[in-house]
Amino acid sequence: MKKYFRFEELGTNFRTEFIAGLTTFLAMAYILFVNPATLALVGVEELPEGVTRIDQGAVFTATALAAAVGSLIMGVLAKYPIALAPGMGLNAFFAYTVVLGYGIPWETALAGVLASGLIFIVLTLTGLREKIINAIPGNLKMAVGAGIGLFIAFIGFQNSGIVVGNPDTVVALGDLTNANTLLAIFGVVVTVVLLASNVKGGVFYGMIITAIAGMVVGLIAPPTGIDDVVGPVPSLAPTFGQAFAHFGDIFTIQMLVVILTFLFVDFFDTAGTIVAVATKAGFMKDNKLPRAGKALFSDSAATVVGAALGTSTTTSYVESTTGVSAGGRTGFASVVTAGFFLLALLFSPLLGIITAEVTAPALIIVGVLMCTTLRDIEWDKFEIAVPAFFTVIAMPLTYSIATGIAIGFVFYPITMLIKGRAKEIHPIMYFLFIIFILYFVFLS
Repeated sequence: MKKYFRFEELGTNFRTEFIAGLTTFLAMAYILFVNPATLALVGVEELPEGVTRIDQGAVFTATALAAAVGSLIMGVLAKYPIALAPGMGLNAFFAYTVVLGYGIPWETALAGVLASGLIFIVLTLTGLREKIINAIPGNLKMAVGAGIGLFIAFIGFQNSGIVVGNPDTVVALGDLTNANTLLAIFGVVVTVVLLASNVKGGVFYGMIITAIAGMVVGLIAPPTGIDDVVGPVPSLAPTFGQAFAHFGDIFTIQMLVVILTFLFVDFFDTAGTIVAVATKAGFMKDNKLPRAGKALFSDSAATVVGAALGTSTTTSYVESTTGVSAGGRTGFASVVTAGFFLLALLFSPLLGIITAEVTAPALIIVGVLMCTTLRDIEWDKFEIAVPAFFTVIAMPLTYSIATGIAIGFVFYPITMLIKGRAKEIHPIMYFLFIIFILYFVFLS
């Protein structure tokens, strides 16, 4: 084991790697409860006709297993201390745009995730992935990340009741005297304090403290026994294999855009996360990452596994940097994180305690963290600012990540051509311009 993971060469040991793996798990454990709540549309009381909810228990199991399998593959194959789990933003796109907005059955949405994962694998094995990433301007990549941040934060504000619908102004400030809304606000404050104090796993601990506060004031029913904390693993039967069973339903223009969105966002998340973690750990050599192909394959394989089990896109987590900060330098840390996700399967009864008011602060704060990419956009160049701004603002305003990406990718070639920068536009961007024009034509 020591030889395989090169402990001596990297100056680490079992204890350090174990602590690093546990630290990473605590930093991202919130996804175990946020992902099922998001995919099951827990914050939405009444669904439109024809829209059904995915089974929350099955998603909990799928989330834990996808995270465990993905982290294990990354640790053993790529040997990096990078953990994986269903991604924030992509789960919101899955639930609120594809299922709730487009009315696409969640089974078909899972098939779309599966298709994006399979395409990801092909692009990684053939080396085309890097060409596609390089074809998309860095400014638009940053805008996509920030736009997703605003989108999931907006969902968090809605689920908590801090922001409500209004027939005159579309949205308005909610009733801040409502007990459930106050609990969510308390959660936001607690999480902010924890993260500002550099507490590793602050988002997860914030959820725990908020849930306990909810029990104290009588808003959340407390556990009455061990059975309310530890229980049998929820069955995967409602979701397992649905992606394969409905694969034939993905061949439409609308689903093509959905799949491209899953693919693009996963591209950006994976590339940015792997580089961030590798830089933090000192793995980068001449601005290149050793075993990059294996790391990318691990990520794409995890997406396929997650879709087969019944969850949205599984991707690399930037929270892995907390484990690296704790000394993690090898894939053994990811193996440890995988083990904790498997152990977490026993705690499914806690889903009844983690309500929408408890998960809302996590959505809001993760949204804040994702919006930090705004600083890297060249706002002083109008031809860049226009598509970047439209990408960012359109996601929350249209309640669709795909629409935000589409608007930005349509305007980018236009503004660049007018500014005489046609040579800087990659041919792939013209192809995407046409695809997204067709997308809007189809929507109309």
